[in-house]
Amino acid sequence: MVHAFIMVKTAAGKSEGLLDAIRDLEPVTDAHIVAGNYDIIAEIDAAEVYDILKAVSSHMQALDGVSETKTYIAMD
Repeated sequence: MVHAFIMVKTAAGKSEGLLDAIRDLEPVTDAHIVAGNYDIIAEIDAAEVYDILKAVSSHMQALDGVSETKTYIAMD
């Protein structure tokens, strides 16, 4: 099992609406609006790293209002 944290920047005023859409994505286990350089942090669990990359690039980045993502794979 691979665990990852996805940092998401959103367009102004889009964070609350995107939070539910991100939480509804298949591999996402949790997501929160946060203060700082990013607007949302999502957690993903998947069988393979490829599954995480596919979920982020094909689904999360396709959501209207997502302007940038950064993926961090947990090493522990």
